[in-house]
Formats: sequence, structure tokens, C-alpha cells
Amino acid sequence: MRLEGKSIIITGASSGIGAAAARIFAEEGASLVLSARRAALLEQLAAELRSAGAQALTLAGDVRQEDVAKRLVGLAEAEFGGLDGAFNNAGTVGDMGPVVDMSAETWSYVQDINLKAGFFGAKYQIPAMQRRGGGSIVFTSSFVGHTIGLPGMVAYASAKAGLVGMTQVLAAEHGGEGIRVNSLLPGGTRTEMAGDDPGTHAFVRNLHALKRMAEPEEIARAALFLLSDEASFVTGAAMLADGGNSICKT
Repeated sequence: MRLEGKSIIITGASSGIGAAAARIFAEEGASLVLSARRAALLEQLAAELRSAGAQALTLAGDVRQEDVAKRLVGLAEAEFGGLDGAFNNAGTVGDMGPVVDMSAETWSYVQDINLKAGFFGAKYQIPAMQRRGGGSIVFTSSFVGHTIGLPGMVAYASAKAGLVGMTQVLAAEHGGEGIRVNSLLPGGTRTEMAGDDPGTHAFVRNLHALKRMAEPEEIARAALFLLSDEASFVTGAAMLADGGNSICKT
């Protein structure tokens, strides 16, 4: 039970990596505060976890709103006595295309969900972890913008790279307080965000040394490691869980 006695926030929890993480973290003993925009899916997941004996609370909301980050932390402290970890996982690719054709609205939308939401999360999670005497924060970044640049993904790549920079600074600022901060960089993963076009999936599979895409559970288990005490000396890292994408040239 690697998360026994720990309270964990998960954003983007209604599907994909976030939902997989919720199930795995619950099995590992965590008390969960789950957030996403789709309230019905979120509550359905929480009900499933509670029926299996886990503690799971929900707060539907938009991570672009600062108040959502504040309320998530408040819920963890009020109901579970404090906050031990946060998996800031919500994200979006947004509308893809060349930068010369990209609207300011698309740029801002992608930055807000992927990067500004991470800032809001850390702003409230860190004080709660200071009160707790330590904790672990994980941001879902990406190999895109870190080890590879994919055409049409300038907004996404910029935001995800920004999370790595945020990770490094926060880790340096708060390591002495027992707060670890890391970024998780998945490879191509079989989620809603990846779509269902067979041609696209074949292209993405071939980018990886393993010649396949990840299942959400595989990425969730990497997040589990970073949030658990097994990663007690890991902070400031951009940890690849990319199926060899970063080293594959064939």
C-alpha cells in the first residue's frame, strides 16, 4: 500500500491517465480528491472507488479558474486532515496548426489549461504541504517540447516545456521543506486526447522504440512511483515514460 494514509489531488480525473491513476492510487491506499470538468463521469468514477472501499471526493470545475485549485486543497484539508500529494494531470492539445495561422485565443486556451493551471495548483498545494510537513507534486508534461518538436503543436509544446521549468524552480525552492516536485513525460498514450484515427495511431506507434502506444495505466504507475516514498530522493526531474520515443530514430 504505497500511498496508505496519504491524501492526493488528481486533476483531469474523469478519463484517460487521470482515471487510471485514481483507480491505482485508491488500490494503493490513497484518499482522493478528484477534479475534472465532466461532473457526471467524475462522480461515476468516485462511486466506483467508494464501492470498493476507497475514500474519494469530487469537485467538478475548470482548472483555468484559480478558485478551483484553492477549493481542491481546502477539501483535502477539511475532509482528510491535510494534503500529501497532487497529480496535476489536466491538459489539452488544442487546435493544431502552424504558428502563423494560430489565433491568440487558441494559444491562450492551451497555455491556460496546461501551464497556468499548474501554477494555480502549486500556489495552493505548496502551503498545504508546508502545513503537512512535506509532500509530492507531479505535473503531467510531455515528450513534445522536451525531446522532440512535432509540427503543428507549438502551443502544446511550449506549455508542456514550461511545466518542466516550473518543476525545476519549485523543487529548488521547496526541497528543504520536504516537498518534492517532478514532471512526468508520457509518450503517446491511448486516451481520448489521442483520437481514434488508425493512421495517426500507426504513425505515433512507430515513433517509439517499443513500437506501440502506452496504456493509461502504465503512465499512472509512473506517477504512482513519483508520488510514493519510493521516489524519496527524486525531485526536480523530468521523468520520461515514453516507450523509448526520445531515443528512437527508426
